[in-house]
Amino acid sequence: MTEQASASRRRPGRRPGSADTRGQILAAAREAFAEKGFDKATVRGIARRAEVDPALVHHYFASKEGMFVAAMELPINPENVIPLLLAGPREEIGERLTRFVLTMTSEAAARQPVLALMRTAMTNERMVVMIREFMTQALLNRVAEALGIPPLRMELAFAQLFGTVLVRYVLQLEPLASVGVEELVELLAPTVQRYLDPL
Repeated sequence: MTEQASASRRRPGRRPGSADTRGQILAAAREAFAEKGFDKATVRGIARRAEVDPALVHHYFASKEGMFVAAMELPINPENVIPLLLAGPREEIGERLTRFVLTMTSEAAARQPVLALMRTAMTNERMVVMIREFMTQALLNRVAEALGIPPLRMELAFAQLFGTVLVRYVLQLEPLASVGVEELVELLAPTVQRYLDPL
């Protein structure tokens, strides 16, 4: 087989001549999510924008959720986090969730992309829709369903923690801004647990 013939028989889904196929997919994903929101953007549509086979999108990103996380540079992937939160005794999930959120956001590198998205969402309606759809479909509703509680309870638990993060790192109110994570977990976890307890 000649070298030319061998080169023409590329693996399916490979985009010829591109040194950064993953980057092309992410650029297409950002455009699609911004235009259509998380709900209406599809893997097939993003692959079409990036001019690659949908199988190649799945090669780089296991799911649409994973692609959104990478495109928005979020510090967590629901597919990894949800099993960790649900593992262990039901009566301790409030503590696990509280400790996870507060520990994760205590690191500036993890916190900044989330806060940047929130600031953008305050002035960009499309961003609001995109974030809302991702949060409800990929994270909050899935946990609520797994726990057998109404979505409102899960959203209230999230609001409790997210509000704490905003006051702690954006408004920087003292002493909340300086108190240790474990002290906050001790104070907040019982309230979060009440939202997540069985009805």
